[in-house]
Amino acid sequence: MNVSRFPLVVALAALSVFAVGSKAQAQSDAKQQYVEVRTYHLGENGDAKAVDQYLSMALLPALNRQGIRPVGVFTQAPADKNEQKIVVVTIPYDSADQMTKVAMELQGDKRYQADAESYLNREPRDAPFARISSELLVGMKCWPEVTVEKNVLENKDRVYELRLYESANERRGNLKVEMFNNGEVPIFLDCGITPIFIGQALIGPQTPNLTYLTVYPNEEARGKAWDAFRVHPDWQVLKKVAKYKGTVSKIDLFVLQPAAYSQM
Repeated sequence: MNVSRFPLVVALAALSVFAVGSKAQAQSDAKQQYVEVRTYHLGENGDAKAVDQYLSMALLPALNRQGIRPVGVFTQAPADKNEQKIVVVTIPYDSADQMTKVAMELQGDKRYQADAESYLNREPRDAPFARISSELLVGMKCWPEVTVEKNVLENKDRVYELRLYESANERRGNLKVEMFNNGEVPIFLDCGITPIFIGQALIGPQTPNLTYLTVYPNEEARGKAWDAFRVHPDWQVLKKVAKYKGTVSKIDLFVLQPAAYSQM
């Protein structure tokens, strides 16, 4: 062993741990935002191009005019194993009241109505999607705000994971939230799993649950990050805490790629 280098190695390791902890602490001090996770289920006869045009030319610009950003738009990545065809839109809000205000403003936004005319005027038998499902999340203490690092959007190879952890009842769901708040996020960061948002569902078709979106430089990095998480010593301790056992009854996982105009 090179003894002269040993203190430097220790110092660098300590600095790394401090940086991860500081990042998580900075998040925990922020105001809790709300996030709508809106899923367009295209079905067998859906028109992905029409949905894409509506989102890129009408909805996102209209939301941005109201100060709503960053808005994420995602489709399934090649690595995704789900058979259903979906488009996922993630919309951040500073409050639940803001959601109502935004919806009302869209109805009176003449530019939005004009930009969305071809989409909104389609006949029922020619609908561009089978249905829309949404859930409303409130940011958790461990990651209360939507966060997109500056260099993320520059990487065209980036991939995302949307995970939904469903619980068998409200008590178990709250315990899973507590588990995240008490230690999972620092492990994420240490393993290269970068959250965009983490939220507990207030309303949605699969409550009680928590849902989170994470980003990776590429598909290979995603696999390596989760391999590192599974063997991380802190995770080995946390997952064995008795009260946290059985808190997740079902996991939905989608591997996503961003649309060219996505702001996440």
